[in-house]
Amino acid sequence: MLLNLVKIFLPTVVAFLVGLFITPLATHFFYKYKMWKKYSRNEATFSEFQKIHNQEEELKTPRVGGIIVWVSILFSVFIFYFISIFFPSDISEKMNFLSKNQTLIPLLVLLFGSFLGLWDDLIQIYGKGKIAHDDNSWRKWKAFLVLLISFLIGLYFYYKLGMVSIQIPFGGELYLGILIIPFFILVALATFSGGVIDGLDGLSGGVLASIFSAYAVIAFINNQIDIATFCGVTAGAVLAFLWFNIPPARFYMGETGMIGLTITLATVSFLTDTIFILPIIAMPLVVSSGSVILQILSKKFRNGKKVFRLAPIHHHFEALGWPSYKVVMRFWVFSIAFSIIGIILAVISR
Repeated sequence: MLLNLVKIFLPTVVAFLVGLFITPLATHFFYKYKMWKKYSRNEATFSEFQKIHNQEEELKTPRVGGIIVWVSILFSVFIFYFISIFFPSDISEKMNFLSKNQTLIPLLVLLFGSFLGLWDDLIQIYGKGKIAHDDNSWRKWKAFLVLLISFLIGLYFYYKLGMVSIQIPFGGELYLGILIIPFFILVALATFSGGVIDGLDGLSGGVLASIFSAYAVIAFINNQIDIATFCGVTAGAVLAFLWFNIPPARFYMGETGMIGLTITLATVSFLTDTIFILPIIAMPLVVSSGSVILQILSKKFRNGKKVFRLAPIHHHFEALGWPSYKVVMRFWVFSIAFSIIGIILAVISR
């Protein structure tokens, strides 16, 4: 038990420290090459958003801060992996949390999603034309690529891991068979849509840190120690990012952070068999994504009438007059509360 706890906490601390160490170097690189948007959302939005949006800040703040997250995770994974290779012992081998049956897949998912997000960020930084403005055609392609990655993960779950059923809280197992593949695609796309929460300084970082911390606890309770360590490391890396993302943000998460982390979250929920607990733990993502969907449907079917002043919902609260820091901190409290509820449900529902 004690060694398992050390295995989780030590790499988590290492990921946090690595993030703090590489951030000054990364920040210098981001600003040297002006890795921020070259246009503002003000160009294609309405006046109410302009009232709460700092155009100058957006056009001078790098948007690829998510690099710090996945690089910190990679460093932590390989630090303990190489220690187990070059300094073999019972303890070093125990501390290595890179395992084929638990952490290899979420790590690969994180990297594929992050590289896709980095491509998207670079297009918006250095690209030209409609695609550089994140137009609808590019958003559809991006969703298709996420779908493709999710399809491949679903295939792995079904054919390699033999995953054919999912746990229903308080209801036993639900057999899906090969339908586990489209079901995972649906969950991954839904989680990916929650990336719209990355809209205020410190918002996405605080929320994602609490979500992955909750999954570290759940995996530990399930005796999936490697997954627990991976989730802890992810939370540690996100906290290092958050250290520099608290207002005024030194950089934004960007798609290189949000795509990789959200798809990885969906993957972890399947590996821990807590798919139906995921919407509770990730409630801030659900609310943010749901507010956008409701706004679109309302404007389409109610002759342009809106449910919220602005969507996602965190901008709605800003439009009501809440300071951005108040919105962010209340979302953090909201996220922590639902993470705790999710952990409790995951424990008592089995």
